This record gives sequence, structure tokens and C-alpha cells, in this order.
Amino acid sequence: MSDQMPNVQPQFLTVGEGEAAREIAMLVRPAQAGNNAPTLVWLSGYRSDMSGTKALELDGLAGELGTACIRLDYSGHGLSGGSFRDGTISRWLEEALAVIHHIAPDRVILVGSSMGGWIALRLAQELARLDGPKLAGMVLIAPAPDFTYELIEPKLKAKERKSLAERGYFEERSQYSPEPNIYTLALIEDGRKNRVLDGMIETGCPVHILQGMKDPDVPHAHAMKLVEHLPADDVVLTFIRDGDHRLSRPGDIALILGAVKGIIRTAMAGQ
Repeated sequence: MSDQMPNVQPQFLTVGEGEAAREIAMLVRPAQAGNNAPTLVWLSGYRSDMSGTKALELDGLAGELGTACIRLDYSGHGLSGGSFRDGTISRWLEEALAVIHHIAPDRVILVGSSMGGWIALRLAQELARLDGPKLAGMVLIAPAPDFTYELIEPKLKAKERKSLAERGYFEERSQYSPEPNIYTLALIEDGRKNRVLDGMIETGCPVHILQGMKDPDVPHAHAMKLVEHLPADDVVLTFIRDGDHRLSRPGDIALILGAVKGIIRTAMAGQ
């Protein structure tokens, strides 16, 4: 992608107070003069960060279109401070919300990958409640709302339950990293408080979901379930027959960027 802003330095925002304070890194691409399209906001998945393939491609698209783009690293991820093991959905949601309020765009399009899809859906609820930017649309890539409650808790083995009870976490091998995935008791307990699939989700904006049918982490039935909880919105669900969880192949990226452009067009037509 052109115009990747190689010299842009991350900005840091302090979120939380006292011992809970952490420095959150963000990369902010300003809109070109006269461009009033909604600001794109990238929300990464679990243990992913704002320099991943999809995040860079989204920023590159923003550069081509002249739109603003915000990327951030949750605490314990990428360039941000704080411990990964202290991370919960509530904590990472607080950070994403703080960054959005700090930059203060008029309208946003949330682009969330995997866990970032869950955080995007919670952000939609919080932005509707608070006086902040208007949500103009969402693109959710292999979204994993309620993954701790829906996908992890039901499959916990006895030794994992024991580890949670005795150590406060358990580990599992990661397909994507030599380091194991760590799931804490705090993350799982907090996940129950942030469930979105326990009622109707009113985003008030168009939503485009892209889901691989060969995703080993988030079954495609999970995307179907999410659609059932989005009854009032303009929802498009695109299944990618041979798609995995990452959806980072060139063809996948083209579909994702096409979805983002479609949401931008809808937002601009509705002005």
C-alpha cells in the first residue's frame, strides 16, 4: 500500500490512575484537508497489535483515500505499557474508549479483528451511552464476541480448571507464536460481565462481518449467532469458504478493504 507514513511516531496516552495507570500507544493518521469521511479505528485481536498485516493495510487504505485512521495497542500488547496478565475486556475497552475520546473524531468506523470485534461491539454500546463520536459503521473480521464465555469456558479441561483455581491462569499452545497463550481467571470472570450475545445488540449503523469457514479458533457458527443478535441493523455476512482465522492473504485483505470502502460510501451517502 502507498503512503505508509514510515516516519510517524507513536503518541502515548495515560489511561487509568495510580497503580492502574498505563501508557497506551497509538498511531494517528490525520485526514487530508477537506476530507470529512468517518475516521477508521483499528481494534486488534488477542495478543495482536497495531503493526500487524491487516492494521497496516487499513492504514494504507486510509492514506489512499485521505481519511483519518487511529490504531492503538492495548496494554500488555505491542508498544503499550502495562502487563498482559492484567488485561481484561473491561480494561482494554477502557483504553480504546479513552483513545477515541482523546482524538475526538466526529464519526468513526470501527474495524475489529477477532477479540477486537468483541471490543468493537462493546464500544458501540458505550458510544451510544456517552456523549462522543457517532458510530458510522463497523467491519468485523472473524469476530470473537464473548469468546471467553462461549468458546473457552465450555471446553476447559480438568487440568486447566485446576490451574485457574491454583495459579489464576492456564496456558495453551499458540499456533501463531512460540509463546503460549495465557488465559487468566480475571479475563474469564470479566468476560462474563462484558457479554454481548445475551440480548439484542443495537449498533445503529451498518455492519459487515467477514468470516472464514476453515477458522480453527472461531467457528463460523459463531458469526451466524452474532447476526441473530443484530436484528435492527443493516448487516452483511461474508463467508470465505477456505478462509482461516487470520484472513491475511491478499484475497482476504481485498475483501476486508472492499467492505471498509462500502461502509465509507454508505456513511458519505447518508450525510
